[in-house]
Amino acid sequence: MLVALVAVAVAVAVAMAVPPLRHRLIHSAVRRVGARYRRRLEAPDSDVRLRQERRLRRLLRTGTGTGTAGGWEEFQEQHPLGQPCKDEAPAVPLPPLYLWALLPSCWDTDPRLQGSLLYLDALGAAFPRALTRRGTAVLHWSPGGPRAPAGWPLPTLYCTPPAAAVLPSRAAALRLQLLFALRKRALHVLEAGLAAELHDALLTLRSEWPRLARELELGRLSPQPGLPEELREELQALLSPAVARAAELRDLCAHGFEGIVPRLWPRLEVVVVRTMCGTERFYCDSLRQAACRGLPFYCPFYQAAGALLGVNLWPAEPVPRFVLCPDWAFCEFLPCPASEEPQTVLLDELWEGREYGLVVTAQPGEYRCRTGEVLKVTGFHKQCPVVEPVRRESQTLSVRGESIPEEQFCQSLCRTLSLWPGARLVDYVCVESSLLGDSSGPSAPHYEVFLELQGLRDLSEVQRYKLDQCLQEDFPIYKSFRFKGSIGPLRLHLVKPRSFTRLREALGSPVPMPRVLREEQLLQLIQGAVIS
Repeated sequence: MLVALVAVAVAVAVAMAVPPLRHRLIHSAVRRVGARYRRRLEAPDSDVRLRQERRLRRLLRTGTGTGTAGGWEEFQEQHPLGQPCKDEAPAVPLPPLYLWALLPSCWDTDPRLQGSLLYLDALGAAFPRALTRRGTAVLHWSPGGPRAPAGWPLPTLYCTPPAAAVLPSRAAALRLQLLFALRKRALHVLEAGLAAELHDALLTLRSEWPRLARELELGRLSPQPGLPEELREELQALLSPAVARAAELRDLCAHGFEGIVPRLWPRLEVVVVRTMCGTERFYCDSLRQAACRGLPFYCPFYQAAGALLGVNLWPAEPVPRFVLCPDWAFCEFLPCPASEEPQTVLLDELWEGREYGLVVTAQPGEYRCRTGEVLKVTGFHKQCPVVEPVRRESQTLSVRGESIPEEQFCQSLCRTLSLWPGARLVDYVCVESSLLGDSSGPSAPHYEVFLELQGLRDLSEVQRYKLDQCLQEDFPIYKSFRFKGSIGPLRLHLVKPRSFTRLREALGSPVPMPRVLREEQLLQLIQGAVIS
């Protein structure tokens, strides 16, 4: 027996010393542990209420050192509904996923690790070559420390150096990651924290491909703004001349950028993005129709206020759905529309087809936070509800209480675009006139919309009015306020190219693009880009 154990230990040690064998060993262990946790999640005798109360007791013990003997009813009495959560809590960098992290004592109590195991298991089942060693490239800016956008980093998956992600400049980080991704022709997965990051990296490819091809050909990094010299030398050591790949890049880009992603990486199976919720879907749709034509997009996780709450177990489906996992956070739900005296319901009390505002307790000391997220229950997976994010309440336009959600505004804007022949929407953002102060003039409260368009350099006043007209047709309450003069006419501005790339840089962290600006600094930046 002892001889057998020693032989196994020696075999594992030898395998861990050889990179391909180490990857195969970790890959096998990840799939086994992920499948085991999924079976536990899907167990027919799983008691969702019991698991939720167990999670709540664990959070209370961590935060106060004591539990709540009376269960969730007593918890609700002691902690009234809290203030709104931040849109995105700072993410804590995760250590790499090594073999010992797969021991039950490690993964059994860590939601982030459990989520990553479920993600890798679902990804590997749907796309068999997706977990190939060095077969994944990352496009994700993480200035607080390197971390994989889609979960716990499995180091042997990635061909992108972690140091490229931590630059203080978002543009420089994405450009470097793009360069390393271009070196690897045999990619199977392209992974981005946000669809907007992939969108901006491909804009860089479109404008800088001759220079990128030159760097590939020489195997040398050019000096560039935002790239410290010492880091440039560190990354330089990882490069070598790739003459054939540089020639291929020139040839592909010279033939245009429609479908450029599958042409650059012919073995690519899937594009993974951390979120496709809200108007991040706008970037996904734009990418699907042009640069990433024919490729599936997979959004593995549902997160709110920095907490991991759900996982998408169906990578091949075009519309992401998320199983809310009862072991990860204590969740409550406010039925929509909201009542004057809101009463929350729990995870096991949800009804299919209804919408709910999300309230979470995910961190010790931060109890019953309103996330501002509205979810729709689309069904159930075993005992757990399956949801689709519907809207972010913080991104609702309202100057007189009319409340126009971001998704519906985007639909009205896209309908307006069809009335402007030749125009293609690149990006947009809205502002309520109250943020403008005296610069908005003496007019009634109104919206101001900033657009970046391709195909049109200017719009006539009649064309500009079309957006206001579409909003009136789509929202009767807005039309009523406009008729009475309580809301003034919408004002529309065109901005110069790449303005929204600079706006995302100014956000300072990798968060979803806001569609309603609330900060004067961001407003001034976009106002300074107006050309018409």
